Amino acid sequence: MAIQNPIITGFNPDPCICRKGDDYYIITSSFEWFPGIRIYHSTDMVNWAFKGYALNETRQLDMMGNPDSGGIWAPDITWHDGLFWIVFTNIKVVNAPWKTGYNYLITAEDIDGPWSDPVLLGAGGIDPSLYHADDGRKYLTYRLWGPQHHSNPHNTIVLQEYFHEQKKLAPQWKVIFEGTDLKYTEASHIYFKDGYYYLFTAEGGTRYAHAVTVARSRDIEGPYELHPEWHILSSWDIPRFPLQKAGHGSLICFGEDEWYMVYLTSRPLKRPEMALLTSEVRGYCPLGRETAIAKVEWRDGWPWIQDSHPALSVQAPADRTTVSRQPEKEYLYDFGRGSLGDELQTLRVPFSSQLGSLSARPGHLRLYGNDSLVSTFIQSTVAMRWKHFHFTAETRLSFNPIHFQQSAGLTCYYSTQCWSYCCVTTDYDGQRVLKLMEVDKGEARYWLWDAGIGIPQDVEYIWLKVTVDGLHYSYSYSFDGHKWEILPYQLASWKLSDDYNIGKGFFTGAFVGLHCEDISHQSCFADFDYLHYVPHEPQAS
Repeated sequence: MAIQNPIITGFNPDPCICRKGDDYYIITSSFEWFPGIRIYHSTDMVNWAFKGYALNETRQLDMMGNPDSGGIWAPDITWHDGLFWIVFTNIKVVNAPWKTGYNYLITAEDIDGPWSDPVLLGAGGIDPSLYHADDGRKYLTYRLWGPQHHSNPHNTIVLQEYFHEQKKLAPQWKVIFEGTDLKYTEASHIYFKDGYYYLFTAEGGTRYAHAVTVARSRDIEGPYELHPEWHILSSWDIPRFPLQKAGHGSLICFGEDEWYMVYLTSRPLKRPEMALLTSEVRGYCPLGRETAIAKVEWRDGWPWIQDSHPALSVQAPADRTTVSRQPEKEYLYDFGRGSLGDELQTLRVPFSSQLGSLSARPGHLRLYGNDSLVSTFIQSTVAMRWKHFHFTAETRLSFNPIHFQQSAGLTCYYSTQCWSYCCVTTDYDGQRVLKLMEVDKGEARYWLWDAGIGIPQDVEYIWLKVTVDGLHYSYSYSFDGHKWEILPYQLASWKLSDDYNIGKGFFTGAFVGLHCEDISHQSCFADFDYLHYVPHEPQAS
């Protein structure tokens, strides 16, 4: 029996794994999407089911105004003392000489919560991780940041004792690791085994040079010696392999003595006209950074991964030979249950009466018009991750705008600077029309804007669909749910990726979802009947 990679598809980066008995949990970064910190559960390491979120309320997570790719970075989870412990960073500033954010700790007796109010652990670094020593002491590790010349980027991992009864850190930290020549050392985790403390870090930046670096010490404070190979996992030297950007590892023991490491990876789409190594971009990854797994073997007191490379297929635990992986599924959200579907999230703020209602019109999601898709404040956007390179997403909406500043429809979204939007709005005479626009690295492109498609007056519902097929996607519409018309504009799905949006905030992935806006703030609303996401086979070229 084999485990197929990636184990969690679509934008699910920076995985961290922990164990409670025979239950295994992975949490991943959620950045500016609310709720924060996604939780997955497995008992066999093969099938991972979405479990919920750790940060569901604004008392735990305030992301109002956070920039693109701000919010939750690299959370860490442990099980100890009868509690789950999660530490995380909430990034408030990305595009600056150095980033700004705050580190927090939350705890819960049960993985389903309730989770505690956050404990502030300072703002001196990123990617915090908590280690629970056998003598009862607790230590926080993280990467320092702050004002420093660009020729000497921060690679410093520090250790700082944490006193939970006082809910504060010791006043001093100690440098325990300064990285290798790959630099950009971050995402530290400490594990203890057979008399050694093992320090796992991510290096090389979270792009194609990404790697997992390991060092060990007899003393938690060091000095730490490097693994004989330095980096136990990377895809940098295999540019044609389907799994790229491999790094950011988190270690776990399954059962009595089978070891695995979860890590992030990406599956790039190759543009035919593009050279493989141009500008160190080997392709474009609209699905973002996903979660994969590797089998770990111990030799001579060190962890090893076969060939030091990611693998599409990994040996499953020995006693899980009859377990099969569940097939990829479609998602149908009909909004008749009084709550949003598990996969649906909002941007920066929770779903509330300011954004919409699931009861105003039974069986519908009503979205109230708020900010446009370029806003980092109050958007009425409800969306889910792209999980496949080939899929359709369809909705049906009822919407009666009174002027062109009001619109509602279907969006494919990467950030405030990169998205497309097929919407119902009005022309300048007040007639309902269908329009399409795109924002590409902050530049607006208008399709059908000056000559929108007229919507018959007697039509209440308009059907909208997006069809994603590898490198491209297109929108279509129907006025009766049977006869579909494809808009004659082919858009580039590869642009909804980190690789196209390289800058100081490029860490998420593509979403598809529902949106309603009213920049005049005259209280318009749109009623969405459903959102239906269906994976499909690639279309014949």
